[in-house]
Amino acid sequence: MPATAYPPSPRRRKASPPREAAARSRDIQRVAIVALTINALLTVGQIVIGLFAGAFSLVADAAHTLSDLVTDALVLVAGRHSGNPADQRHPYGHARIETVTSLLLGLVLGGVGLGFLWSSGLRLQHMGQLPSLHPAALVMAVVTLAAKEGMFRYILASARRLQAPMLETNAWHARSDAASSLVVAAGIGGSLAGYPFLEPLAAAIVGFLILHMGFRFALRAVRELIDTGLPEEELARLRRTILDTPGVVNLHDLRTRRMANRVLCDAHVQVEPRLTVSEGHRVSDSVYARVRVAHPEVQDVLVHIDPEDDADLQMVPPGPPPERAEVLTTVGALLGPGAPKPRRVQIHYLGDRIDVEVLLPGTMPTEQLNALNRRTAEWLGAHPSYRSMSFFVHIAP
Repeated sequence: MPATAYPPSPRRRKASPPREAAARSRDIQRVAIVALTINALLTVGQIVIGLFAGAFSLVADAAHTLSDLVTDALVLVAGRHSGNPADQRHPYGHARIETVTSLLLGLVLGGVGLGFLWSSGLRLQHMGQLPSLHPAALVMAVVTLAAKEGMFRYILASARRLQAPMLETNAWHARSDAASSLVVAAGIGGSLAGYPFLEPLAAAIVGFLILHMGFRFALRAVRELIDTGLPEEELARLRRTILDTPGVVNLHDLRTRRMANRVLCDAHVQVEPRLTVSEGHRVSDSVYARVRVAHPEVQDVLVHIDPEDDADLQMVPPGPPPERAEVLTTVGALLGPGAPKPRRVQIHYLGDRIDVEVLLPGTMPTEQLNALNRRTAEWLGAHPSYRSMSFFVHIAP
């Protein structure tokens, strides 16, 4: 039987201030601008030195570096827009822009890996056609290698500090660039030393590594896009935090998904079946607050309050349970004319039946109470959708 959900109050749902998201977005953009600047300088240097020294592999690596400018631009755009606050069309925010960008970068890495494999195969087939090189090409390749490795370490540190998978993907892209620069340096050095076969051989090895890396990053982005849940060990920790919250009797249907650096989750929390709405809401708020404190990566929690474990109650009930208006009419009919109007009527929908508790404002004569007891017993016998109906008298102010 579906139960009423009591989500946390709007005040508590503002746990991730827009100011923090904007600051994170600015930091991501700053890292992307640094990468753009370094790649632009390296591209110019590789083209100039490559043409001067007759190192076509260096020119090819410059084309590879030029492709990095495109990916850095993607990161810059994604970092600018992924930090935008939620709006009517995007109620969960724009963090998935980072995920899509990570997917694109993963595909680019895969393409670069395939390109290395193809290029190394062609070079192995035409070993005798490799041109003689100027030593300046080796110097430029080493400078490029050092710059790319430094950029990798800088971006990776920033990605972990900002919890930005998109930046981490771009960092490993920079590492693949460093590997390609290593290939170029090894190839140029091997050619200068009289061993030209080293370049295509190293390129093939690095090509396999880059292809594997691109596949791994693309797969992780796809898993996030299809709402893959957290690993079991993280779910166990989250489950324990919820179960340890006062007022929680049990837990079922715990679901999680990632959105860039955020984790979203929702849970069906079972409480005592006869709690009031306000007390159930308080338990919901307590669950929300405890999860946010114990699991900072969780940015949003939707708590569904259940008065019973309805995980296995998915069958169609024998008939629709009576609504409140019908129950009030029944209570009035059982009390009869002239009886005091009830101060409160509480209805508990449990399973496919209901329990009704009626609070009367004062005492009633014994004859009326006995008659009420008989009428109620007869009514319950003829209406199986009612499990019980109890009447109470208010005796304290």
